[in-house]
Amino acid sequence: MHTQSRITPEDIRCLAFTLVDRHGAKALGYADLAVGEMEDMGDDGRADAWRALKSVVEDALAGRITRDGGITVH
Repeated sequence: MHTQSRITPEDIRCLAFTLVDRHGAKALGYADLAVGEMEDMGDDGRADAWRALKSVVEDALAGRITRDGGITVH
C-alpha cells in the first residue's frame, strides 16, 4: 500500500540546507550513503526520499536554489 508523504517541498529544502550548513559538500556523500543503506534494506520508498533530498542538496550547493526561494519536486 502506497501512502502519500506529508513532507512538503519546503521541508525538503530546509533539510537540504541544514545538511549543507552542517556538512558542506560532504552532505552529498551522506545522502549517497543513506540511499545505499535504504536500498540494501529493500526500503525503496525511503531510498527515493533520500534521492530527492540529495538532488536538492546538489541544487543548493550549486546555487540553483536559495534558502528562501520556492522549489518544485518531481
